Amino acid sequence: MNKWLALGVGGVLGTYARYAAAAWIPSLAGGGFPYGTLAVNLSACLIIGFFDSLAQARGLLGPTARLLLMTGFCGAYSTFSTLVLETSNLAADGQTLAALINYLGSGIAGFLLLRAGMWLGTIV
Repeated sequence: MNKWLALGVGGVLGTYARYAAAAWIPSLAGGGFPYGTLAVNLSACLIIGFFDSLAQARGLLGPTARLLLMTGFCGAYSTFSTLVLETSNLAADGQTLAALINYLGSGIAGFLLLRAGMWLGTIV
C-alpha cells in the first residue's frame, strides 16, 4: 500500500472513530464533564502503546503499517496519545527533564495559548 494512501485511510478511520466515541460516551455518562474527550484520549494512549509495542518490541509493524495505524489512525483519533508516547520516549532515553517540559509545557502553554487565541478572536 502506498504510504500516502495508508496515512489517508488511517486518518479517515481515526476521524470517524473519534466522532463516534465522542458522541456515544456522553450519551452513557451524561453531560457536565467532557467524558467523551477523556475516554478518547485515554483509549488512544492504550492503542498507540499497543501499536508501538508491536512495531518496536516485536517487529510486527512495518513503516507503512505504522503510518496507517499510528500516524494516521491515532493521529486523527487523538494527538494526545502522540504527546504521551513522545514524552515516554524522552523519559525512556533518560531525558526526564525534557519529558516533563514536553508534557507540562504542552498542557500549560497549550491552555494559555488557547485562551490568548480566544481573546484575539474577540478583538479582531
